[in-house]
Amino acid sequence: MGSARPFLIGSQWRHTATTATIRNPYNGSAVADVCLAGKAEADEAAARAVEATAAMRGLPAHARAGALLKIAGRLDARQDDIARTMTAESGKPITDARREVGRAVQTFTIAAEEAKRIGGDVIPMDLTPGMERHLSLLRRVPVGPVLGITPFNFPLNLVAHKVAPCLAAGNPMVLKPAPQTPLTALLLAEIVLEAGLPAGALSVVPCDNTVAEQMVTDGRFKVLSFTGSAAVGWMLKAKSGKKRVLLELGGNAGMIVEPDADLELAAARCAVGGYAYSGQACISVQRVFAHESVYDRFVDQLLSRVKALKTGDPADEATVIGPLIDEAAARRVEQWIQEATAQGARVLTGGTRSGSVVEATVLANVTPAMKVSCREVFGPVVTVSRYKEFGDALASLNDSDFGLQAGVFTRDIDRIFRAYRELEVGAVLANEIPTFRAEHMPYGGVKDSGLGREGVRYAIEDMTELKLLILNLR
Repeated sequence: MGSARPFLIGSQWRHTATTATIRNPYNGSAVADVCLAGKAEADEAAARAVEATAAMRGLPAHARAGALLKIAGRLDARQDDIARTMTAESGKPITDARREVGRAVQTFTIAAEEAKRIGGDVIPMDLTPGMERHLSLLRRVPVGPVLGITPFNFPLNLVAHKVAPCLAAGNPMVLKPAPQTPLTALLLAEIVLEAGLPAGALSVVPCDNTVAEQMVTDGRFKVLSFTGSAAVGWMLKAKSGKKRVLLELGGNAGMIVEPDADLELAAARCAVGGYAYSGQACISVQRVFAHESVYDRFVDQLLSRVKALKTGDPADEATVIGPLIDEAAARRVEQWIQEATAQGARVLTGGTRSGSVVEATVLANVTPAMKVSCREVFGPVVTVSRYKEFGDALASLNDSDFGLQAGVFTRDIDRIFRAYRELEVGAVLANEIPTFRAEHMPYGGVKDSGLGREGVRYAIEDMTELKLLILNLR
């Protein structure tokens, strides 16, 4: 492994005596040791971000765009190195890891374009008598230092969805990556450091939870952008003080299959959406509601596809189902499956665990109170249920504390728009799985699924303030 990897504060790589060993989730082997920031280093990172605020705010749009394009280019050039690092530390299948690097390239490329489009408005004031010679100009201005906290499941692109809009808006960021996957974030830090931005534009500080909470309560940060579990997200919001809080939390994404649906398409997409990266995505397909007239046919098609998914070493090009992030996570998923079967659910395929790997699982006869239905499994588990009326399916999908995204497979445009009106989610996808996400779209949810929206343009709005200039032209 060699010496422990340093972290980045301002433009300086720093070592500390406190380290953590990053292990491969598939075989438990040590990947690298990483230095951990303590409270003093976290305080210094915040100070460097404050010092960088004026320089970042003063960067013209073309400079911000140019730096972001450099980052995108370097990510593309180092795609294989980054993907292999991601696979080693997160257990993500190598084909998915390469796809994630490509998505991050696009995220930074889009951010470069959006950096040129942070405009404003001209507001005529002569709506009010006596203000005929007044004119107002409205601009978006950087909000100041941003604290980003990211999860393990997309260790590059979910980092990119915080860093890229933050830099595009002209803000510095201090990033706290997930403890399981800091190596990919540190590779990105190397690339950002090469882009020519002011010192302190980005600091990356792996640290424990007590240090992270110290930064959350630090008033020098003007925005907290957190992606992770609902329990942690709402707890951090309660501790965040006056800062703006953006939360992208969990879900138990639902999907409806109507009688007129293209069953082959629905089953094929569900086999992707329910099992990519072993279901460790907040918009992974978890609950499927199929009309009773097509339920058996849909389930047969789904099972044939799920059983064909290759399970094993994530470094193997053919692997689809790799490990969960650690064995404890796999044991929890296994326990939830066993608990559901004890309560009457039926395993149609899968249901077993080997180390940190859980087989791709389909469950029938579930009830809304079972954990595999009402909570976020975050594993390769899909439940299938019958319904009679479309309204019943909508109500069942809404019967959740979460509301991130939902899919509806039907050719009936009236039902698509009814779902759009009635489903309590951030996005409804017609003839597509709720696992769909593009880098430029507004992404986020309602209820326990979070606050605000990601997607580069929309994150920029949350990382800027509206500032008004009023001119008296007498």
